[in-house]
Amino acid sequence: MRLGLSQSTSSLRIIALAILLFAIAGCGNSSIVGKWRMSGSDATVWEFKTNGAVLLGNVSGRYRFGDQDRIKIETPFATTVYVVRISSEQLVLQEPGGSKLEFTRISETQR
Repeated sequence: MRLGLSQSTSSLRIIALAILLFAIAGCGNSSIVGKWRMSGSDATVWEFKTNGAVLLGNVSGRYRFGDQDRIKIETPFATTVYVVRISSEQLVLQEPGGSKLEFTRISETQR
């Protein structure tokens, strides 16, 4: 009985680890989390939260990462897919074949 319990516990740990890894992979790029100020604008701030929520100025929405460095942002007004490039302080969102939005991270001391 002890051997069966040990194998069962080991199997459960492997399954739990696999679920955790898939959940982490599904979360997308966590480096986007935080507040970003749009270049050329003193007022427009986009805030990406860990739970997939996004605040674009005063408009709430949802975001989700896809493949090929893409992010989908859905608001009550529109759904837009961007190619995303993120560094520690810069965020660039570009519509495939279209316009580009550039942002600078707002540090904790600026909030």
